[in-house]
Amino acid sequence: MQVGTGKFTAGKIVFEGLHLREGDIVTILTREPENSVFATAEEDAELQLGIEEAERGETISAQELLERLKPVN
Repeated sequence: MQVGTGKFTAGKIVFEGLHLREGDIVTILTREPENSVFATAEEDAELQLGIEEAERGETISAQELLERLKPVN
């Protein structure tokens, strides 16, 4: 997974610093000033650690995630 920033120009999104291949699937999140979200330094560090874990393949399946989210009775 890569995280990057791009700019919408002339009908296209131009990313800087990302190496995308033809056919890659991307998810786009837009910034809106009135709905901005800011992370603390600690939250940003935790997010970066999670990205690094995912890049190393340290992930769980969707099924396991759903099982973990089920309430315990």
